[in-house]
Amino acid sequence: MNWRTYLLPGLVFQSVIIGGGYATGREIVEFFLPAGPWGGLLGLLTAGGAFAVIMSTAYEFARATGAHDYRTFTRALLGRAWPLYEIAYLALVILILAVIGSAAGGLASNALALPPWTGTLGMMALVGALTFLGSSAIGNALAGWSVLLYVVYLLLFTFTFLQHAGTIEATLNHSPVREGWAVAGVRYAAYNASIPAVLFCMTLIKTRRQAIGAGLMTGVIAVVPALLFYLVMLAHYPAIAAEPVPAFFLMAQLNIPWLETLFQLVVFGTFVETGTGVLHAINERIDVQARERGHALPRWARPAVAGGLLLLSIYGATSFGIVSLIARGYGLLSWVFIAVLIFPLMTLGILRILRERD
Repeated sequence: MNWRTYLLPGLVFQSVIIGGGYATGREIVEFFLPAGPWGGLLGLLTAGGAFAVIMSTAYEFARATGAHDYRTFTRALLGRAWPLYEIAYLALVILILAVIGSAAGGLASNALALPPWTGTLGMMALVGALTFLGSSAIGNALAGWSVLLYVVYLLLFTFTFLQHAGTIEATLNHSPVREGWAVAGVRYAAYNASIPAVLFCMTLIKTRRQAIGAGLMTGVIAVVPALLFYLVMLAHYPAIAAEPVPAFFLMAQLNIPWLETLFQLVVFGTFVETGTGVLHAINERIDVQARERGHALPRWARPAVAGGLLLLSIYGATSFGIVSLIARGYGLLSWVFIAVLIFPLMTLGILRILRERD
């Protein structure tokens, strides 16, 4: 059995969603804690199950249609309506790039007492370097960093559990389940289902069994760090809900300097991973269209596209409030992704898959 086939898509997927999502803990707080400690836990499990189902279907659809970029994928799924997905995806990419650019600057300022622009430029340089190296290097880098991320999250959980196991247990035992956890889990999975960023791995998948197995593993790989992070947060519930960056608050409570430094390094790496993943998806989409016209996208153009989009996103966010505009419609954006990707994939996509022979 080739474990790379089953694990690499999930490791790449997890690497991409975490930097723009739950690396800081803020997203978990906003999506899942409103349902209460138990409700949030059920919501995260729902999200993991939704990830598994959505990505299994997406991998098999990509295999059946030969789609290794999101333009090919959405054209096969949506027909002439495929630009609707591209508009939504670009809006999400702008938000993600702006958020991680700002967060990288804040991390450099807080951790190293450097000007924020140094963190942002450092992240941009690393993203540009990775996009230049191509799909194989990106896959290996994202998978390797994802393993390191797991180690750090396990350390965070272990040290917190040793100190606050009783508090976590009491919080779960004395908190009712509130409404909305199932919807929160599905919506979270819907807009975080970063199918474009994983499609370059689809060359590994040759059979339906591999597609479904890789999709199920993706659900597990994506949700386990979030579950560990969530349980750690319950040691400081409900105060944690008011923290702008819950991850840094948790580290400060532990007061383990070496772990805090390691965590900050890993978080910075997740920003690079996420930026690389979403931008590589755009590069692959441009490359396929260029090949249809008789020429490939030059290697030098890949970091140029990445750098241009990063600069546009960060400049737009600071000058025109794009992040605020999109962030206010974040809930709407999740429904848009359900309408233009998830619902068609789980209906039209499955019908097409069933017509295909393994």
